[in-house]
Amino acid sequence: MLRKLYDMTLSWADHRYAIWILAVVAFVESSFFPIPPDILMIPMILARPSRAWLIASVALLASVLGGMLGYAIGALAYEQIGEPILQSLGKADSMAEFSQRFNDFGFWAVLTAGVTPFPYKVITIMSGWTGMPLATFIITSIFARALRFYLVAFLLWKFGAPIKDFIEKRLPLMFTLFVLLLIGGFYAVRFL
Repeated sequence: MLRKLYDMTLSWADHRYAIWILAVVAFVESSFFPIPPDILMIPMILARPSRAWLIASVALLASVLGGMLGYAIGALAYEQIGEPILQSLGKADSMAEFSQRFNDFGFWAVLTAGVTPFPYKVITIMSGWTGMPLATFIITSIFARALRFYLVAFLLWKFGAPIKDFIEKRLPLMFTLFVLLLIGGFYAVRFL
């Protein structure tokens, strides 16, 4: 089923309203949809590299707004909506333990989920549920999603189709390593 959803999402890249579809996918991906907007961004940018920055900006804006919906779900309707979404992602069992420490590392959690393959929607819902300050959530979301979407846009704009394989298969790993190095650097400066 997930493969069908992936293929259907990818097919929307050729639609005449692809930019609006991208906005909807980026919005809903931040709160409940399982397919990331990159699936649409990549073919859209490859088809029209001159629109790379517009495409990344639409994905950024819609993703952050969708993240705010996820935050609201966590803050206002966790038991009715948030918990079933997290259960469907297999994340519900560790919620109590996770929520105890979440806000201590909230900035890092949002940053990590915003740029790595970890489901961003989990963090948006958790941020609302644990009462993370909304300003921290929004600023970190903007930073993380901009880093992710603008880097994808830049790589495709600069290198075109040959970089597609790297973005689809290795960029998530590179983002994960970047976040680990960033956290390690802060840890080293603080404690060494």
